[in-house]
Amino acid sequence: MDRFEAMRTLIAAVDGGSLSAASRSLNLPLPTVSRRVADLEAYLRSQLVVRTSRKLLLTDAGAAFVASARRVLEELAEAERTAMGEYRAPRGELLVTAPIMFGKLHVAPIVQEFLAAYPEVTVRLVLTDGVIDLVDHHVDVAVRIGRLPDSSLIARRVGAIRWLTCASPDYLRRRGTPQTPSDLLDHNCIAYEGLELGRDWFFSGPDGSFNVTIRPRYSANTADAVINGALAGLGIASLLSYQVADNVRDGSLVSILNDWAPSQVAVQVVHTPKQHQPLKLRAFLDFATPKLEERMRRIAARYQAKGINAVSAI
Repeated sequence: MDRFEAMRTLIAAVDGGSLSAASRSLNLPLPTVSRRVADLEAYLRSQLVVRTSRKLLLTDAGAAFVASARRVLEELAEAERTAMGEYRAPRGELLVTAPIMFGKLHVAPIVQEFLAAYPEVTVRLVLTDGVIDLVDHHVDVAVRIGRLPDSSLIARRVGAIRWLTCASPDYLRRRGTPQTPSDLLDHNCIAYEGLELGRDWFFSGPDGSFNVTIRPRYSANTADAVINGALAGLGIASLLSYQVADNVRDGSLVSILNDWAPSQVAVQVVHTPKQHQPLKLRAFLDFATPKLEERMRRIAARYQAKGINAVSAI
């Protein structure tokens, strides 16, 4: 039995919630995954997991072992990176995450430029609107929008954005332009939501922040779909300023209720603190951060040309 492979298999099963999930993530036959876990339990003479019909549960011994196994595998990976020269020259793999639309528009092009400049580095770019734990998933760099849930992360602010309320000129001609947030109750709205509802839109006025609960005529779980609905004249949408910068600039969408815009939220490049920072990570941070700052400056200039304070740059 290869104990390292057995530990990796057990952790994959725990993280995925089942042996089947580990089988899929590791691209291994299910019997192989099951045998590795069983062999590990036999070697340790201890039951590590309880298999139910729906999920995998750790025993007390299993929870303690998995915590130790994570540390062992991380130390092994660090030793391998050192031996392969990641601390002498930029080489190896980087795992980078970013929000889906921001990643497509701004992070992916920078990653492509970085790969051309550093041929010995490979990048896995994972775009998700969920918050990924950088430690548990071994993420090297993340672009985060909004408040950081973990204050131990090292962060560099590259700019700030804001939620904008906008609609197509055709819709506003047909239905009129809301003058205050409460007017939205008399309009068709487009909600940015998935299985969980997202119908509270936040605004800021003389008396502080408040929210308006909209009644959507249409909703979708991606920014692209919400934007397309607004462009089609289905109603009024609330979107992040970077998502509709081109539409506001070319006039296909009109930003409304600008005097009621909520506070800006920061865009930050974050990573975990490391005693010895691999050169691949340092190279990416030095390469990507100023380019993201420049992109934020260009977006800010587009809004300033329209007299809208929707984005701030460094």
